[in-house]
Amino acid sequence: MDAAPADALAFGDCAVTILSDWQIRSRCIDGMMTGYDDALINPASLDVRLGDQLLIESAESPTLIPYPLARHSEDEPYLLVPGQFCLAQTVEVFHLPDDVAAEFRLKSSRAREGLDQALAVWCDPGFHGSVLTLELRNNRQLWPQLLWPGMKIGQMVFHQLDAAPELSYAVTGRYNGDATVQGSRG
Repeated sequence: MDAAPADALAFGDCAVTILSDWQIRSRCIDGMMTGYDDALINPASLDVRLGDQLLIESAESPTLIPYPLARHSEDEPYLLVPGQFCLAQTVEVFHLPDDVAAEFRLKSSRAREGLDQALAVWCDPGFHGSVLTLELRNNRQLWPQLLWPGMKIGQMVFHQLDAAPELSYAVTGRYNGDATVQGSRG
């Protein structure tokens, strides 16, 4: 077996690499993401922004209900109160090819402010035509977290596979084609 490149993680007969800025840019320009903006590029990730919809809790129902984040702005943000949980969406729509996986990571600035993201961070190859749904929670005890559309919320790290999987998420995925934030489908 040939040795894996120095920047790759080797697992048996395959190697996985993290895409760099110029690789992310090239893939996004080629259609890996709708809503691409070059200002969002980092050395090994791509910033993502909050979209204009939330799903929030209501005293009337255990089901999360739609809430238009679009009615808020940086000057008049939505106040995610201490302990509150919501689902949010990204502005960006992803079209991952069958040889790229991705993972969401909360921006460290948001984490340092007390915001938390659940551990559902993985996007399989073939995740296509969908915004990313984020599970957000305010960990602060006394102060709200401020949310508004367009806010930089996290970053995507893209992993290049050395080969496409036998079964793509394009075939198996139940969250493909989600144009807005999506609750659990079980």
